Formats: sequence, C-alpha cells, structure tokens
Amino acid sequence: MTVASPVPPVPPVPPVPSVPPVQSVSPVLSVSPVPPVQSVPSVSPAPPVRRVAVIAAPPVSLFNLAIPEMLFGKVEIDGRPGYETVVCAPDPGPVTTTGGLDLLVPHGLDAVDAADTVVLTGSGSYTDPDPRILDTLRRAAAAGKRIASICTGAFALAEAGLLDGRAATTYWAYRDLLAEMHPAVDLQDDVLFVQDGPLLTSSGYAAGIDLCLHVIRTDHGAAVANTVARLALVAPVRPGGQTQFTQTPLPPERGISFADTRAWAMGRLDEPLTLTDLARHAGTSVRTLSRRFHAETGVSPLQWLLHQRVERAKELLETTSLGMERVARESGLGTGDSLRQHLLRRTGLTPSAYRASFSRADPAGTGPRAAAS
Repeated sequence: MTVASPVPPVPPVPPVPSVPPVQSVSPVLSVSPVPPVQSVPSVSPAPPVRRVAVIAAPPVSLFNLAIPEMLFGKVEIDGRPGYETVVCAPDPGPVTTTGGLDLLVPHGLDAVDAADTVVLTGSGSYTDPDPRILDTLRRAAAAGKRIASICTGAFALAEAGLLDGRAATTYWAYRDLLAEMHPAVDLQDDVLFVQDGPLLTSSGYAAGIDLCLHVIRTDHGAAVANTVARLALVAPVRPGGQTQFTQTPLPPERGISFADTRAWAMGRLDEPLTLTDLARHAGTSVRTLSRRFHAETGVSPLQWLLHQRVERAKELLETTSLGMERVARESGLGTGDSLRQHLLRRTGLTPSAYRASFSRADPAGTGPRAAAS
C-alpha cells in the first residue's frame, strides 16, 4: 500500500499596503486678472527755444542794442519763452556806447556758435569794423545762420563780403557812403528793412523794431508778432522790403494828431469807411485831413486804409481757416476777387498760396482756426 507524501504548507501572502485617498490639490499661486492697459495721453513736445546772439560792436548804440532784447524777450509760446537772447562782444567786460557810457557785456563772440540768429547792432565805428566780428559773421554765414543788422551794422556785413550781389539797406544818411565803399551791394531805397535769403538789413533807429517784428512773424506768425507789438507799445507788423513778398512799406509815422482816428479806423476795417467818415471822427474837413494825414504817415488816408486791410487779410489767412470770401469781408477788401488782386500785388502770391506758405493755424481745427465759411 502506497502512502501519499504530505503537501507542503503555502506561505502566507504579505498584506498589500493601503493607498491613501487622492487629495484635491489647491493652486499654488492665485493669479489676479490683468488690468486693462490705460492709454497715456500724448503730450506735444514743447517748441524749441530759439537762440539770438546780439553782437555789441563798440562804441555800440544803446537804442539799437535794446531793441532785440525788448522784442524777443516778450515772445511767449504756450507759456514758455520763445527766444533766448544773449548779448556778446569781441572783448567781454565793459563795452563803450555812443553816449559815452560803459555797458557790462559778460559774453564773448563764441556765444554766436550756439545761436540760430545773429543780430549786429549799429556802432560808431561802422566804417572800421573789428576783424574778429568779421570772422565771426563769416563763420555764422557758412553755418547757415540767419544774420541781421540794424542801422549801420550793414557796413560790417558788407565788409565781411556777405552782401555782395544781395539786396540790402541802411540808415538813409549813410546810404551813399555804403554804396561808395561797397559797390557790389544792391542797395534799396525807401524801405524799412530788406531780407535777401538768410540776411536781413534795416534802416536807421526804429526800423530795427520792424525788422525784429518781421523775424518774430516769420518764426511764429502774425498773431504772435502783433501781440508783441502791442506789449511793446509800437506799431503793428509792417512789411519792409522782403524782395519776394513785399512792396515798399509805409514810411515811419511822423505825428500823433490823428493817432486816435487811425486807432478808430483799425477797429472798423471791415466797414466801408470813407474820407468823410475819417474827417468826421477827426473833427476836421476832408481837405485838412488829407493834407495832415499825409504829413504824418507819408501816404493818403485811403492808401493807409488799404495797407491796413491787406495786413489784416494776411493775418486772417495765417491764423484762421476762414473762407476767402469771409476773409475779404472781415478785412474790408470786399470780395474774394478784390482780396486776390491786392494780395497778388503786395506779395506775389494768391490767397490760397499765401495761406499754404505762412499758415500758423492748427490743422486739426482745435487751435486758433475758426470754422470755414
């Protein structure tokens, strides 16, 4: 009998470790929503300050020297100075004047290097200019700077060779001498000032005011220049002989007995004023008005009125977007055809061409421009 072998015992199965339940995982970072980007309003850059260097050639005319600082110093654009004016001399320190006084000038001629515009004033030594001034003027011209002279300052410009073949003027009492010394200069008679390219020359004394106002008008427009004229208590901007745009200007006024009547008429240029109207306001006869008005202004009352109306039209073309017919009405020229005729005669440009060349109005219509009509 066969006996079966005993079955070996089965080893116990090790216990399976229990798996912990899956826990929900919280985000590590809490991300806030991105705020919308705020638009930053655009800020127009401030206009650059133009630099003017005034050369005081000893013995310097105090009146000539005061003109640029007085006028350029009154220009403000958006609340900021429009010009920085620096007076300089060949030898910094005391500079003699034509009146025998000494004026302290702290800057040398190197101040011209940083200037955009150079103004040379009248001097008692106009026939014998300082060679250092001549060299400075030549360098300034080579650098393309705008150069202007007041009164006898034109002699130094001519001596430097800058006026050869160019139109220029000077104080009438010295015109023949300048012509004799510098025959290559194209001297202009009976004008307040002349611009030929980047060079400007004025006749004597107060004509320097007209020249500086012309520079301000060129840089910033008629409205700014006329504001400066009012602040300085001088006549509004008058054309002075710029060859491509102006005729012979009004002569300097020689009297004030009709000043109130002229101011009254300036406020009524858009009205059909007659000689009778002017005489009635002045309290005189038409004949007396015509005679004395001409003695004071150098032109007849009606010629004076026409000149002021054309100047008003130019200012409106520069500073507004008014239609041509309305410009003609508000300036007292009547119709668009009349405006075109007189502006062509005065400037050589049509009204639309003048506006395209000289407009200082805001093209977006948010500035000083008025709505066209």
